[in-house]
Amino acid sequence: MTLRSFGWLMALVVGLGTLTGCQSVYYEAWEAFGKEKRDLLRDELVGMVDDQGEAQESFTTALEQVKALTGFDGGDLEVMYESLKDSFEDAEDASDGIDDRIADIERVAEDLFREWESELAEMRTASLRESSRTKLRETRRRFERMDRTMRNSREKMVGVLSVFRDHVLYLKHNLNAAAIGAIGNAMGAVESDIEDLQRTIENSIREAQSFIEAMP
Repeated sequence: MTLRSFGWLMALVVGLGTLTGCQSVYYEAWEAFGKEKRDLLRDELVGMVDDQGEAQESFTTALEQVKALTGFDGGDLEVMYESLKDSFEDAEDASDGIDDRIADIERVAEDLFREWESELAEMRTASLRESSRTKLRETRRRFERMDRTMRNSREKMVGVLSVFRDHVLYLKHNLNAAAIGAIGNAMGAVESDIEDLQRTIENSIREAQSFIEAMP
């Protein structure tokens, strides 16, 4: 069997393991490539950092459009509306995959911790076993803290996008200078929400990076 054929075969096994929910097949396939659960968890976390960075960039662009609209002082309303709508859709798209990413991270982490716990029972040297058990507790505690920041970040994205969507739809239905003035204060609140969200995303990214660096 050629290397390329082997690669396709392993990709198929990984895919089937994922589709059928057979995690043992999934992990065994990756182990054939030299990737243990901790490696998969690290890869997923690196992906999460990238996903959140992309979302943060999209919300930054959206914030610029909100500020431009809040300070509206004449110009082409149609162009400004389209820019705001595009920014909203980009932020929404960038956020959509994060739920699946969090689910994958939590699943691999739980499988890793379960395996770690079961392997402790196989260790006969008490001092090594207790040292490893302490490391497991510390790692799980750091993961739970990081997981909370990821979920908090995602929940805030959902809240901001919900309010943002309302404003975009309102402008779609009332595209005139009077409508801009009517929601001026509300758009200011959206601006504040996005700025707060950016700080939350940044904190989540730092927590993930810190966890990755400390992984055993």
